[in-house]
Amino acid sequence: MEFALSEDLLMMQRTVRDFAQKEIAPIAAELDRYPRFPWPTLRKMGELGLLGMTTPECYGGLGLGTLDYVVMLEEISAADASHGTIMSVTSGLPQTMLVHYGTEAQKARYLPKLASGEWIGAFCLSEPHAGSDAAAITTRARKVEGGYVLSGTKAWITSGGEAQVYLVMAKTDPSAGPRGVSCFVVDKGTPGMHFGKPEEKLGQHAATTTSVIFEDCFVPDGALVGPKGQGLVIALESLDGGRIGIAAQAVGIARAALEAALAYAGERRTFGKPIREHQGVAFKLADMATRVDAARLLTQRAAWLKDHGYRVTQEASMAKLFASETASFVTHAALQVLGGYGYSKDYPVERYFRDARVTEIYEGTSEIQRIVIARQLYREA
Repeated sequence: MEFALSEDLLMMQRTVRDFAQKEIAPIAAELDRYPRFPWPTLRKMGELGLLGMTTPECYGGLGLGTLDYVVMLEEISAADASHGTIMSVTSGLPQTMLVHYGTEAQKARYLPKLASGEWIGAFCLSEPHAGSDAAAITTRARKVEGGYVLSGTKAWITSGGEAQVYLVMAKTDPSAGPRGVSCFVVDKGTPGMHFGKPEEKLGQHAATTTSVIFEDCFVPDGALVGPKGQGLVIALESLDGGRIGIAAQAVGIARAALEAALAYAGERRTFGKPIREHQGVAFKLADMATRVDAARLLTQRAAWLKDHGYRVTQEASMAKLFASETASFVTHAALQVLGGYGYSKDYPVERYFRDARVTEIYEGTSEIQRIVIARQLYREA
């Protein structure tokens, strides 16, 4: 692995950083206080190719690698975590699953519009009583003539009600356990598909989250993605890439908090000198910077290995675990550095603190990541 990014990638990074700081960062506080789905800036991200970076060029994407993707995702997330979450979800699981397992008809119909940002994608696995235990889902796909009838409720769906395309996990054979789950692509507006009210969350307010309800929702046979009964296998395979994306998002949030703390510590003076010169603050800044760098390296290593054909289940979980816990640590420390100002909405640090927390939960909790890593250690031994 090269530790230095290529000149082309650095140039793209500078372009995206400039875009994110000019177009997204100035509206982040307003979106947090008065939540709305950020369609205008998402359209601009689509025009830059940011919503289909790893989708092949023949389907309207940029055809770039995972390393390119995580570098850009960090920049977007440093400006606003909500935009980072939407980018991660629509670029990650829906497009990745369609690229690898979709039929040619499905790819031609969905990928160009998703990659361009005209459409946004969503992934429907979790349910009110099935999160970490994905095999416990109860949403049913009953076979009928010409297709399937979906019945059940999905929970915590990012971009729910806003996305036009949903990849839905449902049981086609309840008696087969994990091997009885299949994947379906469902268009928004399909009769029998409804959305709950947006969840009121601690952070990431502009990344709308709802339940998705299926009441005798008919989808044709052509909506099946991948082999019947292989939905959970497909989803779990795709989660490796999704976890690398969340790691990149967490690095972006942590970096933004570190930068805010560094700026404040250089300006704020106590006892006749900037607070950065007080050991208590200086050591805190050093720990924050070290963890951000370590999280970024873990994330980029996982991305590089994925691009070079390696299985990255362990590396993706390590990156996601460390980066998400780093985001919580760094945002907490940044708030402490700013003191009372860190607790005020006049400064962005309290928003970073709230936005960071969920990175330890979605795409697999920290506890699940530790289980995955431990199992991989013994598997490789």
